[in-house]
Amino acid sequence: MAVTADLGEVIVESVRNGLYLKVTAVHVATGTEATAVGPAAEPKAVERLAVAKLRRLIATS
Repeated sequence: MAVTADLGEVIVESVRNGLYLKVTAVHVATGTEATAVGPAAEPKAVERLAVAKLRRLIATS
């Protein structure tokens, strides 16, 4: 679980499938989730992408 200054609590789950990594970020307060898929060699970049998508989803709702 991660805590961000602007979102609050976010649960981050990573699942590796061969050369690919799927990261799902869930906003605890609203239950909104965002998923990103990218290279397994860059796990932090894929996580940043999932959290950025989550920020965008929450901002538009």
